[in-house]
Amino acid sequence: MQAFVMKELGEVGFAEKDKPDVGPNDARLRPTKGLVCTSDVHTVHGAIGERENLTLGHEMVGIVDAVGTEVEDFEAGDRVVVGAITPDWGSAAAQDGHSSQSNQALGGWKFANVKDGVFAEYVHVNEGDANLAHIPESVTDEEAAYVTDMMSTGFMGAENADIPVGGSVAVFAQGPVGLMATKGAALQGAGRIIAVETEPNRQELAREYGADDIVDFAEGDPVEQIMDLTDDEGVDSAIEALGRTETFEQCVKVTKPGGTISNVGYHGEGEYVNIPREEWGVGMAEKTINTGLCPGGRLRLQRLLRLLETERVDPTLMTSHEFPFEKTDEAFRLMETKEDDIIKPLINFE
Repeated sequence: MQAFVMKELGEVGFAEKDKPDVGPNDARLRPTKGLVCTSDVHTVHGAIGERENLTLGHEMVGIVDAVGTEVEDFEAGDRVVVGAITPDWGSAAAQDGHSSQSNQALGGWKFANVKDGVFAEYVHVNEGDANLAHIPESVTDEEAAYVTDMMSTGFMGAENADIPVGGSVAVFAQGPVGLMATKGAALQGAGRIIAVETEPNRQELAREYGADDIVDFAEGDPVEQIMDLTDDEGVDSAIEALGRTETFEQCVKVTKPGGTISNVGYHGEGEYVNIPREEWGVGMAEKTINTGLCPGGRLRLQRLLRLLETERVDPTLMTSHEFPFEKTDEAFRLMETKEDDIIKPLINFE
């Protein structure tokens, strides 16, 4: 089969690979739609260390090609979605309520990390019954592709932000995860959503997804702008959706004493992420910092699919480009350079 791989640090391309085998509890899928993520770019540039001939990608929906002998809820021909995070559900971490970590930090993140990812003609899924979900008839494959990561991660950012109903939240960066954090905040009942973004197309989408105010960091210090908007009170919650030390620091600075900072950004560079001492109340301002990795599992996928069924959210507004599978390298390059106003490129496998 053909696969789009990280050949080595800094180099990608297509490679021939064997079709994956299926264990008793596993499934094998034929992808129909996929999405390229900036996380793939971080991986290729060394954020998780050296990898060779690793198939990239972790956002995909498809058709079940085969299942193992112990899989009960799925069969060949089913239209399904698989989470970007596919935990080992028997692990101590999963049983302790931290399924994404799966016995080690980021342990539930298998695709394009510790095993081949989804940009291939066939994809292996561990623990099929727990990590797959049926796609409802009314939901398109393109819509469903967004529940794998962008909706799950972005909404987690809002969930972890502990936003009071009617409260205020600042969402730093309006890439796909930030946009879904903005929408998630609206669904959580936030009374005021401040989106921090400079790109006009992303500002427009942020408003579409529920932002009340736009803070353009190209026009001045975003901390000062947010404090001005809130009469120097700050916000109840702040969400970091970029993965930069400076935006994390800004989140701490604009959050009220007793508020919550929710980090969903991928901090792929640098040795440390800093906390501004004074605005942290020299450690005693009772500001909670929550972090999380995209939640996995069938229940999570089913709940997000329900939001698509009931038309609570339209994630396809983020699809800015489409490519056939054989041009995944072009989609990857655009995500790397952020040219052509790209937000999210859709990969069509069929």
